[in-house]
Amino acid sequence: MRTRLLPLLTVLLAAVLLALGLPLAGSVAAAQQQRVVVDRIDDTARFAALAQFVTDGPSGSRRTTTDERWETLRSELESYHDVYGIRAGVFYRNGSAMANAPGSWFVPRTGEVRRAFAEALLSRRSHDPPQAWPWQRGSRLVVASPVIRDGDVVAVVVTDSPTGQMRSRILRGWLLIGAGEIAAMLLAVGAALRLTGWVLRPVRVLDATTHDIATGRLKSRVAAAGGPPELRRLARSFNEMADNVEAVLEQQRAFVADASHQLRNPLAALLLRIELLALELPEDNAEIASVRTEGKRLAQVLDDLLGLALAEHAEADLALTDIGALAGERVAAWAPAARAKDVRLTGDCPPTTGWADPIALSSALDAVIDNAVKFTPGGGTVTVAVATDGDTTRIVVTDTGPGLTDEELARVGDRFWRSGRHQNVRGSGLGLSITRALLTAGGGAIDYAHHEPRGLRVTVRVPRHP
Repeated sequence: MRTRLLPLLTVLLAAVLLALGLPLAGSVAAAQQQRVVVDRIDDTARFAALAQFVTDGPSGSRRTTTDERWETLRSELESYHDVYGIRAGVFYRNGSAMANAPGSWFVPRTGEVRRAFAEALLSRRSHDPPQAWPWQRGSRLVVASPVIRDGDVVAVVVTDSPTGQMRSRILRGWLLIGAGEIAAMLLAVGAALRLTGWVLRPVRVLDATTHDIATGRLKSRVAAAGGPPELRRLARSFNEMADNVEAVLEQQRAFVADASHQLRNPLAALLLRIELLALELPEDNAEIASVRTEGKRLAQVLDDLLGLALAEHAEADLALTDIGALAGERVAAWAPAARAKDVRLTGDCPPTTGWADPIALSSALDAVIDNAVKFTPGGGTVTVAVATDGDTTRIVVTDTGPGLTDEELARVGDRFWRSGRHQNVRGSGLGLSITRALLTAGGGAIDYAHHEPRGLRVTVRVPRHP
């Protein structure tokens, strides 16, 4: 869920930061240019004040005064150009120069300078030049102001500024904004990670607890201590549901155990009376033999029911166990029964450790090996092999019996289920159910598959680490 939620939050945060950063970058560029334009306006106003009384040229009735003002204006323009690299000039209405720097610069017939000059002739300052962007190499800022004498525009002051330094300042401002955006994005992603972790932590705990309960650890519960209120309420509801399920299962186990236990005594008395009755009848009486067989089968079913109830209720006593040695012992214990059926029972059980309840694992292996020997015909083979597989130790029991169909494999291990092809073989249909309960209580598992070319493969797994 985090892999889907985090990219969504990241995209939304990036969109918000871009929505804020782009206007801010535009504002920075506009502020830098406006600062330059204001400076140029002040400069043109100063030059216009100097040029007000130099409108008659270097000759005229006020020659001395005019020459001094003209020299001052020319000197100011040249200094201005030398220091700032800005072309500046005062031009008469016809475009001829009163004073300019550099001396070769004149008002062209077209272009931005001509447009600004024409606007200033209308007795108003030229419009602000268009925005210059960092990627516009060679762009310039043109500002023009009229020189007014006795209410008439007699000349125009024009400045033509390069934009290199201004564009550099804009770029530096953008880099600062970009760095701030990246830092904000990293902080936002970190906050999103914390937020998604806080939101999803109860979900992960709930998922783990659900898995524990599904695998038989019914005591597992969710600690409803963190996360949003809705998830805390969900955790409390889940715990209540788990309590109710555990109570129902406990009642079911108790009923099965009590019923099995209570039925054992009457059944034992009934079997005793049957044996006494058999003494009064001929030894080969078929009815008595049938009743005796069914009574023993019923006793076995009750024993298995009691064993299943105890297996599902008992807590596993896990310990570091030599799985290879334990499996070898069970192979040796079942060897006489296999020989009696003319079945070859072999074991490949190298020393391999794992965490298991030795008693429960022994009982589970007994049920699996018994099942394999029982259904393997004479001359067949049953093999028990122990090996490691990552974090688990596995015990694989294979046989060369008739095996199971795909439909039967899906049902094997269910309570009281037996294959329709093997109803004549003794058993209650509870042995593999007891095995699964014993293994699940200790964190183990059991699964079934086809064994090629024929037979069944049963794999018992126990964890290698606590």
